[in-house]
Amino acid sequence: MTDIFSGPAYEPQPKTRPQPSRKKKGWIIALVAAGAVVLLVAGGAGVYAWTLSSTFDNKTEKIADAFPKDDAARPPVLEGVASKAQNILLLGSDTRGSIGTSLAEAGGARTDTIMVAHIPADRKNIYVMSIMRDSWLEIPGHGKAKVNAAMAFGGVPLAVETIESLLGARIDHVAIVDFTGFKGVTNALGGVDVDNQVAFNSSHMKGHYFAQGPNHLNGTEALAFVRERYGFRDGDFQRARNQQAFIKAVLKTTLSAETLTDPGKISGLVGAVAPFLAVDEGLNSAYVAGLGVEMRDVRVGNVTFFTMPTKGTGTEGGQSVVNIDWDKLALVQKAFQTDTLDLYQPEVQTIG
Repeated sequence: MTDIFSGPAYEPQPKTRPQPSRKKKGWIIALVAAGAVVLLVAGGAGVYAWTLSSTFDNKTEKIADAFPKDDAARPPVLEGVASKAQNILLLGSDTRGSIGTSLAEAGGARTDTIMVAHIPADRKNIYVMSIMRDSWLEIPGHGKAKVNAAMAFGGVPLAVETIESLLGARIDHVAIVDFTGFKGVTNALGGVDVDNQVAFNSSHMKGHYFAQGPNHLNGTEALAFVRERYGFRDGDFQRARNQQAFIKAVLKTTLSAETLTDPGKISGLVGAVAPFLAVDEGLNSAYVAGLGVEMRDVRVGNVTFFTMPTKGTGTEGGQSVVNIDWDKLALVQKAFQTDTLDLYQPEVQTIG
């Protein structure tokens, strides 16, 4: 797997900082990405099709009217061979407990994880771009705000419209994930082995120390690992790198022969993810299975993670924001618009 997140190592802060008021945030990126790939892998294995169909279709919520109503105002559909490329918007939400049982009706809540998974027309790779939740941009019809406010202002359709405006590229499918399924995914794999770049004392598991180097994590430990930001000089940026490291570990285990040839493990993985997903009506088992067959040769080394270009942090109206590097973003936009992300050379993002 392409690794652009080695970055400079930062020493953990010696002082203990207050824990965030909004709990269980930010780490949902791991479940979204891992869950999506697990489902693709399972879909590509015909022997497991019955599991995917019955569990995925019956247990996932469906997002009605997930896309902007004015289709003519959306970015154009790619033409020619590139028209087969797919962009899947992955949103993390921690709202089910506060709004009731519906994850699909998460309007009014800010998304804390935003990713776009690009699957090229040739189906040889997967590119997953993280968008920092505090990125400052124009929310259509609402003026300047943090990108994660789009869901609060107008639900899933506005979130889609905002990301489409940002990239100048059409979103084909949407998935929202609730954090509750995280532990089940990790534990269903028997834990994962993460290569930790920066040692730190956990602020979420008091007394637990994550040493530099290999760490075998169970669900509880993995949750603490990917949530941590207060132990690092560049906070959310290092947390994003840790989340990427965790996802790589999950994918390595998921795509191993041991997992792929174990019907019980695949069933457990899909069962752990499906009840905590809300998807657009077109993102069903038939779509996932078909895509999985087309991507049956994709392995860990074919998956590239990167973060949208930024110019570090700043302030707007008294609130901390992440500044987008619009000049470098133009290269990303062109890559999405022409299905040429294989030519894009991402850089490590930090506070600047």
